[in-house]
Amino acid sequence: MVEPVKLQDAFPGACILDSYRPEATIILFPGLAQNFLATLPTSSISLVVTSPPYNLGKKYERRVSIETYIDEYRPVIAELCRVLEDSGSICWQVGNYVKAGEVYPLDIFFYPIFKELGLRLRNRIVWRFGHGLHSSSRFSGRYETILWLTKGDKYTFNLDQVRVKAKYPGKLHSKGPNKGKPSGNPKGKNPSDVWDLLSNDWEDAFWDIPNVKSNHREKTIHPCQFPVELVERCVLALTNEGDRVLDPYAGVGSSMVAAIKHNRRAIGCEKELQYADIAKSRIRDLLSGTLPLRPIGQPLHEPKETDRVAQVPTAWRMCESTIYYASKETAAAAESSLR
Repeated sequence: MVEPVKLQDAFPGACILDSYRPEATIILFPGLAQNFLATLPTSSISLVVTSPPYNLGKKYERRVSIETYIDEYRPVIAELCRVLEDSGSICWQVGNYVKAGEVYPLDIFFYPIFKELGLRLRNRIVWRFGHGLHSSSRFSGRYETILWLTKGDKYTFNLDQVRVKAKYPGKLHSKGPNKGKPSGNPKGKNPSDVWDLLSNDWEDAFWDIPNVKSNHREKTIHPCQFPVELVERCVLALTNEGDRVLDPYAGVGSSMVAAIKHNRRAIGCEKELQYADIAKSRIRDLLSGTLPLRPIGQPLHEPKETDRVAQVPTAWRMCESTIYYASKETAAAAESSLR
């Protein structure tokens, strides 16, 4: 895992500008994405990483039909493709839109727009979290997706920055010219497109990163806040130090924080001025070393059996007994009918 740079060395005397300048290291535009993107030079951005509004009717968006919602993003996505370098990537993170109990997977709706503009899908990444949309009429939602797309076939991909510890480093080739030799890579293995952060590496099947809820150390007033750790992975793998990272829907600045933390130039746009002000405050705290952040790769919290929250309430125990004995009677009746 790459260690974050010393920010005082990477950003000496850095200030947050509100308009584009070629030499700028941090830019946060307080306004609409369409207006800001028009000011950016063609092929000036190495990575676009963002999570646009989901059409859920939050106070910063208006709820519209799914068709209208998707169409509104077409000109923005076209501009993102224009400003993206030939070796650049877009990480478009979305969830599901739900109407009248029907689920609309937003990444599937967005994919044709990117494809029409010539982008190539490299991975459809699953981000899994423990707390999400509760439901009694379908299974509770516990994941969202990231479309990782590139502008061309020659793109930045720093595999060594995100390799994980091999599960079986002693495994050997069983046949062929390398028989008896180690079959893995001494630097670690290539993580899958669905990552599971259950320990201090990215070893298994899912990107299992806590979403930002009330007890998360990064929590602000934003109702759908992006965890910094999720963006860090994209930044490390898909950019180099000094590259420009753009978030056209910056919110409270989590993408910008992740970029700055790893010595990339951060560019953001946010139309809600209250969120933009929080983003600026978080960036200043990051630069001063006082911003609360969840460490990348930190194991997920597992409550102990003795913790109150892990114990079954007395009222539930009574229900459990009822269900248990009812199950036994049902099983006995079924067994009797087979005799």
